[in-house]
Amino acid sequence: MSMWHGDLHKRKRTGGKRKPYRGKRAFERGGPPSETRIGERKVVKRRTRGGGLKVKLLSTNVANVVDADTGKCQVVEIKGVVKNPANVDYQRRGIITKGAIISTPLGKAKVTSRPGQNGVLNAVLLKDSG
Repeated sequence: MSMWHGDLHKRKRTGGKRKPYRGKRAFERGGPPSETRIGERKVVKRRTRGGGLKVKLLSTNVANVVDADTGKCQVVEIKGVVKNPANVDYQRRGIITKGAIISTPLGKAKVTSRPGQNGVLNAVLLKDSG
């Protein structure tokens, strides 16, 4: 289901009510979320407003993981989604978004990129507490 990104329903900065002066427009309509999953790499390119391209990562099985201590970046396989604070349902379904915690052979890593917007999955390795 697509989302409407217009702001005619919002209030003014002063707190006063804003009356909509027109109806909804097609350019204010958003697309459905990409919902990146674990699997064979699949990417789609979508034209954006202004003629640009947005690369959407639909599925991937690898991530670019950076170790903050050493500064090294490695392409490692994703074992699974441990936690996704964006949505409890995403965590259950194994959907990867920015801020999700994924498990890798190196350890747990936090996703720092927006895979549904950037088309790449970058993560930073988390230090084990204990």
